Amino acid sequence: MCHNIKVLSKVSHGELSLCKECHIYHLEFNNIYFEFTKHQYHRFKNYLMEIEEDYWEEFYADARVKRKIPIPSIQENLVLMFNKQEILELKALFCNRGCVFENYISLEDLDYTLILN
Repeated sequence: MCHNIKVLSKVSHGELSLCKECHIYHLEFNNIYFEFTKHQYHRFKNYLMEIEEDYWEEFYADARVKRKIPIPSIQENLVLMFNKQEILELKALFCNRGCVFENYISLEDLDYTLILN
């Protein structure tokens, strides 16, 4: 178990941290938890940054699921599914320090059906 952990970045649904002793990256996001070596961290980051959210949202436009953006795993029967807002938050976690993200809540953060009477 890691005890000397430095938080690298944090968003409303998770955080990315690094153990200074064993050099393992820890990604906690919603109900998913990953541990990455430096090599695995860079591969996942590169894959994540190349995801085109709009393409997948259009590709699965007729699907009746909320999460339409897949991230495959090595395990054949396991695919992690995300919505556009979750992918943007994941990207924010992996973004270099030069990136700026607004701290206010956006319309996409609200899962609410508006009913006009």
